Amino acid sequence: MNDRTCIVTRTAQPAENLIRFVAGPDGMVVPDLKRNLPGRGCWVTADRAHVDKAAAKNLFARSLKAGVKPPENLGGLVDELLSKAALGALGLARKAGAVALGAAKVEAAVRSGKASAVLHALEASEDGVRKITAARRAVVHMGGPDVPAYKLFSEQELSLALGATNVIHAAVLGRDAGKAALKRVMALETFRGDFAEKPEAVALGTAEDVE
Repeated sequence: MNDRTCIVTRTAQPAENLIRFVAGPDGMVVPDLKRNLPGRGCWVTADRAHVDKAAAKNLFARSLKAGVKPPENLGGLVDELLSKAALGALGLARKAGAVALGAAKVEAAVRSGKASAVLHALEASEDGVRKITAARRAVVHMGGPDVPAYKLFSEQELSLALGATNVIHAAVLGRDAGKAALKRVMALETFRGDFAEKPEAVALGTAEDVE
């Protein structure tokens, strides 16, 4: 797709960096995450701050050339939709064998180079996270890939999406279904502004951390 202009910043960006909105039949602004709803659309940089600003100033009415109004808490609605999309994609990836569950299997997937990303539940203990982080650092220490870690979902959300119980740690594997799911996870992370642990933070581990 050609570049689109954010109605908040007035800058042109690739469409994948933006969220499309359209006017609904009830006169309310509707997020169009799949970019396929009919009618005139407008675009907002894909993070919560820009969506909230567009809603607060109702920049949609001018851009859509219609007397539309954003729903209350539009940013929260977009967050919910992105979260559901990510969890749904993770569920499909799990069925396709592209997700590993459990601390031991996640650590093994990281050390073997099969993991594209790691997911920690919000309730994950520091000790459980530390062991997997040590594995990530060990891979970097050996010249392997930087494996990002995300902490976006609760244990209940992950368990429901992945069809298991007490899911605290998961690894997304580098298969097609896994790549599709990871793309959704990254979109949610970007929208929330809670960036994944940077590769540099992994690489700066001490010798003790990579044992």
